[in-house]
Amino acid sequence: MTDVMNLAGRILIAFLFFAGAIQKVVDPAAAQTMIASIGLPVAFIWPIALFNLVAAVCLVIGPGIGRWALIMAVYCIFTSWFHWQLRADPWQVTIMAKNWSIAGGLLILAAQGPGRFSIFR
Repeated sequence: MTDVMNLAGRILIAFLFFAGAIQKVVDPAAAQTMIASIGLPVAFIWPIALFNLVAAVCLVIGPGIGRWALIMAVYCIFTSWFHWQLRADPWQVTIMAKNWSIAGGLLILAAQGPGRFSIFR
């Protein structure tokens, strides 16, 4: 049962990154605004969307699920900085906390590994 829950957890976390990639492609304006707010070119949206997509696939099937989980945990912590907008939009602070929580789950996955249900080991 542990391996089934591990797989289900990986799929659910991967879905978040997959949906994020699709959202960035379909409606990039909001993410481009956040990227521009720290002085980076808005064209960074495309490699970020690709990164989200590749990470989603790798979290589910590998290779290197543990490494991808660690990379994505760091990514969640870093990108949470964009959401610290207490006065402008308090809801964004909740999204920041969500990112930290996802990072926690990813760190557990990085520590425990993918279980027996992964294509690559």
